[in-house]
Amino acid sequence: MVQKELISKCLKNDVAAQKEMYGWLAPRMFSVCVRYVGDREDAEDVLHDGFITLFAKLGSYKGEGAFEGWARRIFVTAALMHLRKKDALRHAEQVEDYSAELSYDPDVVDSIDARKLMELVAQMPAGFRTVFNMYVIEGYPHNEIARALGITEGGSRSQLSRARIWLKEKLEDYR
Repeated sequence: MVQKELISKCLKNDVAAQKEMYGWLAPRMFSVCVRYVGDREDAEDVLHDGFITLFAKLGSYKGEGAFEGWARRIFVTAALMHLRKKDALRHAEQVEDYSAELSYDPDVVDSIDARKLMELVAQMPAGFRTVFNMYVIEGYPHNEIARALGITEGGSRSQLSRARIWLKEKLEDYR
């Protein structure tokens, strides 16, 4: 079914169309949820919440930009709400002036596959993982991350820097 037609049918509460949309988006959005919450069971809850929100807000999609990108923002927001409810971000440190030189060995990066890399990202502390996902994978700027997480831009930059250092250390251990 063509995407516009699928959206139109979902807006009319067509159950078959909703199932088709779920089948199309669920695998992609589940990986987004796992990346943020780090746990498959919690990710299933976030996925469920995300689809409830998606179907409730489907009428607000104006057809501008990619539908999948619009949907992804809903699932990222659902994951962030889940992390807030669990207070997983409370202990994220905000060190405004923290900086460190980052260097990496290209051989280490070249020797690891994407699945293993995402496993390492899932093991990051929640604050690191959340900022890393938002900045590196989703492409959010620090001011949006700060606003979404209720931290300062410096805190976002600090979390990203620490996440990169954490990941670098894990990659070196992996090697």
